[in-house]
Amino acid sequence: MLKLHFKFIAYLIVAAFSLLPGSSLMAGTLEDVRARDKLICGVSEGLTGFSEQTEGQGWSGFDVDYCRAVAAAVLGDADKVSYVPLSATARFEALKDKKIDILARNTSWTLKRDVAMKFTFVGTSYYDGQGFMTRRSYGISSALQLSRASICVLEGTTSELNAARYFESRSLSVQFLKFKERGAMVKAYNVEKCDALSADRSGLASDRVGLSQPDEHVLLPEVISKEPLGPVVRQEDLQWSDLTRWVLFLLINAEEWKWTQDAALEGRIPDSLSLSEDVTAALGLRSDWPINVIGAVGHYGEIFERNIGRDSPLELTRGVNALWSGGGILFAPPMR
Repeated sequence: MLKLHFKFIAYLIVAAFSLLPGSSLMAGTLEDVRARDKLICGVSEGLTGFSEQTEGQGWSGFDVDYCRAVAAAVLGDADKVSYVPLSATARFEALKDKKIDILARNTSWTLKRDVAMKFTFVGTSYYDGQGFMTRRSYGISSALQLSRASICVLEGTTSELNAARYFESRSLSVQFLKFKERGAMVKAYNVEKCDALSADRSGLASDRVGLSQPDEHVLLPEVISKEPLGPVVRQEDLQWSDLTRWVLFLLINAEEWKWTQDAALEGRIPDSLSLSEDVTAALGLRSDWPINVIGAVGHYGEIFERNIGRDSPLELTRGVNALWSGGGILFAPPMR
């Protein structure tokens, strides 16, 4: 009994020291990333414009550039990233099991994922909504015409639930073909195993580009959900969630300030950027982290346009993802 008593006291002492600032027992994701000198970022298996791997050129895309921004902030080098392609069903376990440092894959922010699954969404990087894609030759102009159709969806996603609710609420009967991997789902649609494909509209635009005859497929006008997509981290690591959140906010604020990649590379810093030493230290970063980030990837608008906007094969318009000052809903808290 005495032996057990001493063990309990020892446990309390260890627990107390683990809570002290600077304790090695308190080491979190930031320390892990710096120790290996590499950020491990979870991305989609291959989604044109968001995260795709090209032979000899590595990874590129909207989500990939966010990973690069975090690496630039933490390690001073945007190239120090290892990318882990993850399916919809595997993404959360990979984050929970610490196989990745951050999940930058297109993932919708929901109450269950934020609270019950104990993850933290650091912010919304892309405001999306779910829709439908079908063949132009079918002559369908509305999702309401899909009664008795077969629809391909990704299993274990909000898309699966949203589509089921949409048709049930309208007393329309459809058949769902469920897939664990996006590539298999798109392939099935392409060979006409299903009549329509349902997913986030940005994802559908990406899928269409990869089809053999993109112009033969059309996105229907209905938007049946709100899908705030954003990076995800583990809930218990407060410093890491703060750091990754403010990297995203910097990208958005930089566009508002018109602080471009070229300006950052020339060493020009906007007057609006005023970070005290204690704030930078609280994030665990060096004072030059903002210029490293913008110099590596540019501001939010530059990232958007080159990957999924007018300068890309997707040719997506900004829409609600425009800055609040430009007719959209995108804004970030001030940085001073």
